[in-house]
Amino acid sequence: MTFLEAKVDLFENSFQSEVSVHQPLAERLRPKSLDEFVGQTKFLNTNSQLLKLIKNRGYVPNLILWGPPGTGKTTFGLLLAQLVRAEFISVNAIETGAKKLREIGQEAHQRKIQYQTATIVFVDEIHRLNRSQQDVLLPFAEKGDFSLVGATTENPSYELNSALLSRSRVIEFYPHEKEDLRILLSRACAHFELELDKIFSEEAQEELIALSNGDARALLGYSEHILSLLQDQILELEGEKVSPITKENLLEFLSGSTLYYDKKSDNHYNTVSAFIKSIRGSDADAALYYLARMVQGGEDPVFIARRLVIAASEDIGNADPRALQIAVSGLEAVRLVGMPEAGINLAQVVTYLASAPKSNRSYLGYKMAMECVKKTGNIEVPLRLQSSQTQLMRSLGRGEGYLYPHDAEKGWVKQSYLPESLINETFYEPSDIGFEKNIKQYENWKKNKESDSVKKSE
Repeated sequence: MTFLEAKVDLFENSFQSEVSVHQPLAERLRPKSLDEFVGQTKFLNTNSQLLKLIKNRGYVPNLILWGPPGTGKTTFGLLLAQLVRAEFISVNAIETGAKKLREIGQEAHQRKIQYQTATIVFVDEIHRLNRSQQDVLLPFAEKGDFSLVGATTENPSYELNSALLSRSRVIEFYPHEKEDLRILLSRACAHFELELDKIFSEEAQEELIALSNGDARALLGYSEHILSLLQDQILELEGEKVSPITKENLLEFLSGSTLYYDKKSDNHYNTVSAFIKSIRGSDADAALYYLARMVQGGEDPVFIARRLVIAASEDIGNADPRALQIAVSGLEAVRLVGMPEAGINLAQVVTYLASAPKSNRSYLGYKMAMECVKKTGNIEVPLRLQSSQTQLMRSLGRGEGYLYPHDAEKGWVKQSYLPESLINETFYEPSDIGFEKNIKQYENWKKNKESDSVKKSE
């Protein structure tokens, strides 16, 4: 008998147990000491300089804990307070304001003076504090009224003001390793008085760990869902030989769960970056992989399509002018069709762009022209190129001397269009790749015609 056969309409019944009215499993299994803390061995080990500093000096320096969700940032903050016997005050950046932060700072100041008690102020999602709110924290953290421990999923160098960042030590938290998650999974089973290997097959364990994607909170959430459903059934089946959950059983239990992909975190930006770089590097397989990651994670397909429109000009450009047409058509198709079928449209555009010849010469030319304009300002447009629509304009010499290109061979005539002071500037130099090779041939033809004109005039 398998667990799947034994669950007997559990999903159709209203499942109410004592577990559901208590704290989530992740809270109940939160480590009580640093010895129980799992993971982050890069800075938490027997030779940890950070812990030695804290133990020797008896206080916690200002810290910014940066990393994805479920990696132990909050737990670490709590354990530090326990280690130095400090008052621990936790606030969420979304739910607080400058007034509340100032009150916390003033209370910490009084606690320090009157009772010689240290305070740790833990600010979850500190990146969501605006600049003025961050400034409120600064004097208290600077004077040592409290130790600031901020947790963030965002790159602090982008989201925190430089003054606060310069007074804090940034510690990067990494997704949990597989073995860390296996330890936590075993603890989850033990909490329900069950044995890991008797509940989950090896394949199911691997799949559950993979789905958690380094997030301990996600792993414990999945585990709680499964184990709480099975606990009563195991008691009923006592004495019977029960097969462990298979990978297929597991996926049925967790149907509807999505991979971790926070659209406001570094994971979002890192995945998008890898996606664009894969297209730029002409790796269609990698580009499809990152596309699948984004789609599976619930990314807005219109956002993806817009990024492809940009890539079509930035990375492919005139090496294949059709790329932009296809990307724009893809954007319209995504808007018209919607998900999930729009994924097919995105896949077509992605594979075309990844496989197309690459040139960024038009993009580089644009950037060079922008720099030139910044340096030289609004130089007057040559008179021959100025508008000459009215008699007054023509009487002022506007348009005089302009040569109409279509009257000449191949629609080109030798004349300068840049302002006189920029006459020798070159911004766009076509490459020898794709269609841009044809553009370069035309440029060479123009240069030859110019040389012939100079020889004739001599």
